[in-house]
Amino acid sequence: MLNGIVWKIRTGSAWRDVPERYGSWQSLYTRFRRWALDGTFTAMLRAVQARADAAGDIDWLIAADSTIVRAHQHAAGARKGGAARRRITPSDDPVAD
Repeated sequence: MLNGIVWKIRTGSAWRDVPERYGSWQSLYTRFRRWALDGTFTAMLRAVQARADAAGDIDWLIAADSTIVRAHQHAAGARKGGAARRRITPSDDPVAD
């Protein structure tokens, strides 16, 4: 069951495309939702981190933030909308009169 969920997350495919060898996609999706909502994934992550920390495999002095993480090639150069695109004309300023 867990292997099917991992396969789906790693490939990014639709639930319906998960191979039958992992079970029915409906069962996988139901289990995924249940585990996500009840905190099972968080508990799994904490257990793995605790085991790795006890073994000395985690260096807590190293941190990575978004300034050093490489983005996908299509993530760069997107147009921005919102307030920056608005134009203010002199006639809009009531103090100028």
